[in-house]
Amino acid sequence: MNRRTLLRTATALGAAGLATGVPLDAATAAPAPPSPSRDPLRVHVVLFPGVEELDLAAPYEVFSASDYFTDRGVEVRYVALDGPRAITAAFGTRLRADRGWAPQEADLLVVPGGGYARREDPGVWAEIRRGALPRALAEARRPGLTVAALCTGVMLLSAAGITAGRPCTTHHRARADLERQGGVLKNARVVDDGDLVTAGGVTSGLDLALWLVRRELGVDAALGLEAMLEYEARGTVWTPPSPS
Repeated sequence: MNRRTLLRTATALGAAGLATGVPLDAATAAPAPPSPSRDPLRVHVVLFPGVEELDLAAPYEVFSASDYFTDRGVEVRYVALDGPRAITAAFGTRLRADRGWAPQEADLLVVPGGGYARREDPGVWAEIRRGALPRALAEARRPGLTVAALCTGVMLLSAAGITAGRPCTTHHRARADLERQGGVLKNARVVDDGDLVTAGGVTSGLDLALWLVRRELGVDAALGLEAMLEYEARGTVWTPPSPS
């Protein structure tokens, strides 16, 4: 067993014990059988100038760390519409998107927000005015792809026409705009409408990612992450009513 595998196993078992209250020895003595091998879950987190640091960092860390709690591989990458490039985020952090735009290679496309209150600065408003990113998001939709957004990143989806007539939510200061533009606003922390998943303000990126991990990788993976992060998922997750 190599060092990465050893550390990965110890981390997962320790977090599983914390999450379930089972002592570490008991978890080690009776490991769960491995799940069948599947293709990796491919997650692309979208970067653009003025993106909010926490909006992108919380989902990126949750999805990256989820690899420790599941037998299914998880591949996470930052992508930018204009190809590999350096990005300056809302508070001056310099980031680099090492991969170009390739939504056909993703299972989850995660769109952060940022800069919606500063209409003349880089951020969501600038991307809406430029038009290229909303167009690319609209064209990215296909069977098998879930488009997720949080905070004012949801307004990029709105500009793309993706939220029109669909249950959704966003940052509290943008909710009226989202509703005016045709979104069916739900008062929930996370709104899961199948291939469209949206979440509220900045810190809801944790809840969005934990919910998607639960949905795509299973409850045990989500519980292990919560224990590792010392964070308990909060708020309501809206899902469509079950057919009667």
